[in-house]
Amino acid sequence: MHLLELKNIETFYGGIQALKGVDLHVEKGEIVTLIGSNGAGKSTTLKSISGQVKVKTGSIHYQGTDITNKPAHQTTLLGIAHVPEGRRIFPRLTVKENLLIGGFAVKDKKLIESRMERVFQYFPRLKERLEQKGGTMSGGEQQMLAIGRALMMKPEVLMLDEPSMGLAPIIVEQIFEIIKELNREGMTVLLVEQNAFQALQIANRGYVIQTGKIVLEGPGTDLMTNQQVQEAYLA
Repeated sequence: MHLLELKNIETFYGGIQALKGVDLHVEKGEIVTLIGSNGAGKSTTLKSISGQVKVKTGSIHYQGTDITNKPAHQTTLLGIAHVPEGRRIFPRLTVKENLLIGGFAVKDKKLIESRMERVFQYFPRLKERLEQKGGTMSGGEQQMLAIGRALMMKPEVLMLDEPSMGLAPIIVEQIFEIIKELNREGMTVLLVEQNAFQALQIANRGYVIQTGKIVLEGPGTDLMTNQQVQEAYLA
């Protein structure tokens, strides 16, 4: 049984079909990346899993349970955290308030505090900015906050949508080091990333999606040496 499995997923935006029979799976403890061009269906795949868009046909199973079209807050409670493209923090709220919202279902104040301290171990800068409003921070700091907010629920699966977008190379390196550290500590990661080279370097396995269909899959190292992948995404 796979930890997370998508079977024949078809998702539409009105009359436009975004996903055309997507099949993929993620095993416990893996980093799996989904690469493809703009509009290929990467973000829609994550949104279909987290319940942000409705799946028309197919099924999504998590730990053997059918979670197809479960509302987003329910998938979060089950252990799947989604860090969306563009960060989507609450810009008028402070860093602390954003993190508290991330732990919305945790009622134990001591547990909230311990999880917040854990976030600060990954992202010390957030502790320095604790009372600063999210919208006044740099793009890199906002990405750290978005990931930290997701970690407040201590998810088993962390889904990241374009975490490197718009960031300076040195910040990208920091973010990817944190992703690897989280994975070493046992967290499963499903990563959508346009920076295919960066993603495939850390991924156990990868999928290539084109116009809503999975066209290639395999170990990250194999995809890095695949001529089709090199010409389309690594050139």
